[in-house]
Amino acid sequence: MPLLAATNISHAFGDMVILDGVSLSIEDGERVGLVGRNGAGKSTLLKAMAGLFKPDSGQVVLQRGARAAYLMQDPVCVPGRTVKDEAEMAFADLHALHEELHAVFDAMGEAGEELPRLMRRQEEIERRIEAMGGMAIDHKIGEVLHGLGFTDEQFGLPVEVLSGGQRSRLALARILLEEPNVLLLDEPTNHLDIAGREWLERFLRDEFKGAVVVVSHDRYLLDRLVNRIMETEQGRLIDYPGNYEAFRKLRAERRLAQWRAYENQQTQFRKEEEYIRKYKAGQRAKQARGRETKLERLKEQSTLERPMELSTLRLSLPKAERSGDLVVTARELSKGYTDEEGARKQLFTELTVTIARGERWGIIGPNGAGKTTLVRTLLGQVEPDAGAVRLGSKLSIGYYSQMHENLNPSLTIVDYLQGIVRKECPGQAMSEQSARDLAGAFLFSGAEQEKTLDMLSGGERSRVMLAGLMASAKNLLILDEPTNHLDIPSSERLETALALPEKGGSYEGTLIVISHDRAFLDATCDHLIVLDGQGGAEVFPGRYSQLEQTKRAPAPSASPARAEARKPVARTDEKPAAKAIKSEAKVKSRFSWMRAEQIEERMSDVERSVRAVDAELDDPDVWRDIERANGLTEKRDALKAELEELEGEWLRKME
Repeated sequence: MPLLAATNISHAFGDMVILDGVSLSIEDGERVGLVGRNGAGKSTLLKAMAGLFKPDSGQVVLQRGARAAYLMQDPVCVPGRTVKDEAEMAFADLHALHEELHAVFDAMGEAGEELPRLMRRQEEIERRIEAMGGMAIDHKIGEVLHGLGFTDEQFGLPVEVLSGGQRSRLALARILLEEPNVLLLDEPTNHLDIAGREWLERFLRDEFKGAVVVVSHDRYLLDRLVNRIMETEQGRLIDYPGNYEAFRKLRAERRLAQWRAYENQQTQFRKEEEYIRKYKAGQRAKQARGRETKLERLKEQSTLERPMELSTLRLSLPKAERSGDLVVTARELSKGYTDEEGARKQLFTELTVTIARGERWGIIGPNGAGKTTLVRTLLGQVEPDAGAVRLGSKLSIGYYSQMHENLNPSLTIVDYLQGIVRKECPGQAMSEQSARDLAGAFLFSGAEQEKTLDMLSGGERSRVMLAGLMASAKNLLILDEPTNHLDIPSSERLETALALPEKGGSYEGTLIVISHDRAFLDATCDHLIVLDGQGGAEVFPGRYSQLEQTKRAPAPSASPARAEARKPVARTDEKPAAKAIKSEAKVKSRFSWMRAEQIEERMSDVERSVRAVDAELDDPDVWRDIERANGLTEKRDALKAELEELEGEWLRKME
């Protein structure tokens, strides 16, 4: 029996179907990533699995005796407790045993004849406390709180004074300490710095014994932790083996197969329509009417819907004025501040850096290390304690922060983007189609582009502002946590736009990024400034993945199951069956001996076989078995090659 199972879960918000007959099962010890676009039902499904949300239909069953713990995105802490008090609530059962033990000790003083019974009870309670790890509570609490970024000085803070991010980290600490059978985590890394994300990966991978289901846009976490990906797409749940990188490859193959099947179906429909149009009024009118009846039947029986777009991104952006060769030059830069208690905190010390035109720089470090202060110092907005900064010539600076600017609520997305170009790019204009292309590149569909800005969610406003920044012809872009409100597809679109021009990127200026998103940093930045949170600053000439390699010993090899999931699927340039058919066709058609009527019957049989294979390939479960999916794809290619040969022979017979 699975640890947790959901069956036929369906839910709609108004007319929008979010989940449509979704079923899944989670086994003990599994590490599952739940991905999909914003609004595709990930959090809804996770809440239903946690029993906190009742869908329109379907049921969720948790194995008898098992416990599930759910981390919400905006947790609530009970006032009156300290940080450590809240963490200790994970051990409520253990505290109850300690209280009972104290009561037993108190009763022993006047026990009389009851003393033997109380002593037996004492031994029993102490055994239970030891079995629950009761002697190591403080060590466990300290390990988890430190791993998630809390200092010893913060253990005594009242929860009321914590920021939203600190409350989220504390809620995560508590459910990790509870050690449930199933962890249901909704964006657990949102408020963690890079060190905290790396610690959480290690804890969930190496120490946590139960199953994990995680909704996350942290692709490094999904690559290093999970061995299975479930994607919510158009109301369905599609299951893939392996980590995130394996999922991307398998999803691309699946969507390509879907598109081929759909396009071949449409081609077949067009051919039939052309034949009917050509011969409907001629000598072959009877055959044409038969074809028309057959076509209507095919359209009624067709199960293939238009798949999701296989879109690529190549933006046509207004050109920025070329800046000088040197964009920012800083020499022995130092900055610190005095906190409320009079203690001096150093952010960075004697930092020397030169940023040249066209370079991509990332700034990383713990929360509170001074990353934003460093950027403002480099821009001349904050005076350094020591050192000097010089900005280059002909700079046009665009700055994106998590605090959204005041947007005109009555503008549509297209109006906003066109207005940005008119305002920021004198002498240039953005056509409506170019604005729509840019909006589409940031995942706004045609209908969504007509929304006014006051109708957008926080994540949608982030995407609009990033799109506007890309269109504003700035030759220096500074992005402060640009992916915080973006789902994975949106982050990947932004990465593509910001890639170096020789790698297909559309932006030709200089880039400075503050981010904890390791995948985004690795894709967009080839230089790093690393702040250690204690006043130290290091310049690293390379990508984030290269920095990791220099600071860590080689990681242990993956388990056989995970290694197999990550192994690329072998492909041949041409399917053997299709190659054999093509080779034989060059000599003589295999079907030249058939009459036209026989060929038509054979074509109908092959078409039915193709539709049957297409129906199998459209089943999400098929893609969990790679060998089966590959076999079906090869079978379909062979059938299509045979159908083309039959059609060619039929046309020769009809001439």
